This record gives sequence, structure tokens and C-alpha cells, in this order.
Amino acid sequence: MAQNVLPEDLPEAWQRVGQRVDAQSWPTHALYVVATPIGNLGDLTLRGWQALDRADVIAAEDTRASRILLEAWGISTPLIAVHRHNEASAAAAIVERLQAGQRVALVSDAGSPAVSDPGGRVVQAAHAAGLKVVPLPGPSAVITALMGTGVTTDASPGFVFAGFAPIKSMARQRWFRTWTQLPAAMVFYEAPHRIQASMQDLLEVLGPERQVAFARELTKRFEELARMPLAQAQAWLAADSHREQGEYVVIVCPLEPLASAELDLEGAAAVDVWLDALLEAVSVRDAARIAAKATGLARDTLYARALARKPSA
Repeated sequence: MAQNVLPEDLPEAWQRVGQRVDAQSWPTHALYVVATPIGNLGDLTLRGWQALDRADVIAAEDTRASRILLEAWGISTPLIAVHRHNEASAAAAIVERLQAGQRVALVSDAGSPAVSDPGGRVVQAAHAAGLKVVPLPGPSAVITALMGTGVTTDASPGFVFAGFAPIKSMARQRWFRTWTQLPAAMVFYEAPHRIQASMQDLLEVLGPERQVAFARELTKRFEELARMPLAQAQAWLAADSHREQGEYVVIVCPLEPLASAELDLEGAAAVDVWLDALLEAVSVRDAARIAAKATGLARDTLYARALARKPSA
């Protein structure tokens, strides 16, 4: 089995930390689920480095992509391919390796395996076989985007991660209506060639006032973070041709609760009368739009209220 040897020319502080990590428990018969950099190769953790170096084999989503990381860190552990097309059969083979006493490291192309990436079936198979699973935390596009945009706070920490948006417009709009009515920030991934269309669909669903945040090319040279009302999103995307490149993490900011000064108990009852009457004749979206014009309240807030009053919607 590979044993890590710390380079002698490492700075003293790195040597000390490396020796402490080196002295930790590294059990055999264990699956090490290792988060890898989402762009910047320097973001691999020391513990992740040692896990990859000590493993008997690394199960990678794309061996070519992982080889770049391994070469940069001087890791020579052999690679096997585990991706969404072979994950079921690969999981069985990995369990056999673990049962034979090996250490297997599981990585995806970037970020955390099994989080909107292949790997979940391998982890499930290891648990089902009664084997040890060791998660090694590290880079995550979702958490990095939340850190950089300030959408969540300690007083309002809630968020939901919805993965990749659907490809077709109507399916995407239905998807947005489901996820954005939760009382939390909604985080999703989008490809650069669909980002404009996604923002148009969000605008249709939520109206111009809802806030949205973009995180593009995270940890890379052209990293960009921005936050704005949906009314400005498409113009911002079109303002720079570079924004047609790079994967996006998009965060839809949560609904602001109706402030007491904005809507007291009597006012809430009046709004509900409006909404109930409108919902007898028009859709939830149109009811919110008409009520917003009549009351001056935010359309997305009224949409959520109307949706709650018409569960069948």
C-alpha cells in the first residue's frame, strides 16, 4: 500500500501540519470520499492529498480530468473510471476491493462526489456491505457561491440545492415555481448557453423585483460574483461576452416576509379577499400580478400567498 512521505523542502509550518495529518488514523477496508478543487488546484486539502496518495486505487468520474490534479500534487495512485453509466457495476467491484482490505478514494471531476455528481451509489453500496465510509470535506461550488454572495446569514441560513435546471422552458418554469416558493434561498446550476433563457423563465415566474445572485467561474482566474433584481439580470449577462462562458451557480434570494408595517392583520385579510376572488377566474400568476397593481405589494410575495390559498396550483 502507498505510504505518503512528506517532501523535505516543505516550509516548517507545512511540515508540522503534514506530520499531524500523517499521524492520524488511516483505516483499511475503507472508502474515502474526497472533495476535489472546483477550479483552483491549490484548494485540495492536506488531508485530501494524503488520502489520495495512500489509496490503493482512486475511483474517478473522468480519469483524464483527475490525472491533471494528481500530477500537480505528485500523486501516482492508479485510477479506475466510475461514472453515471457504469456506477452500478463499478460499485460492486469497489466493494470487493474494500472487503479485501484496500483503501479506495472516490472523487468526481470537481467538488464533492455524490452531490449532483456521480458517487452516491458507490457510497450506498459500501454502507450496505457494512464497510467504513470516510468523507473528507473540501471544495463545494454551492457553499462557495453562498459564501461569496451574502445571500444567507446567521440569522437566515436556510437554502435548498436543486441541482441542474431542466433543459426545456416549460419544464424549467414548473421547476422554478416549485423550488422558489420555499422560505429559503434556492441554489441551482446552469450552463452558460442556457443562462439567458433561464433568467427569462425566472422573470416570467417571479417578476422583476426578486433578487438573484450569480457565481461564475468560481476559484478561477475570471471568477465573478454579482447580485441584482431579476429585471436587470439579462442585461447584465449580455453586457460582457465572457459571461457566455463558464458554469454558473445561480442563487434565487428568498422571499421577504411581509412586514407588519406593510401588511397588518386587517390588510392581510383584505389581500386574501382580493386573491380568493381573483383565483376563481385567473391563474395564480395572474392573480398575484393583478393584486400587486391594486395593492402596491411585491408580486412575488403575493404569488406565494396566492399559491398557499390554492393548493391545487
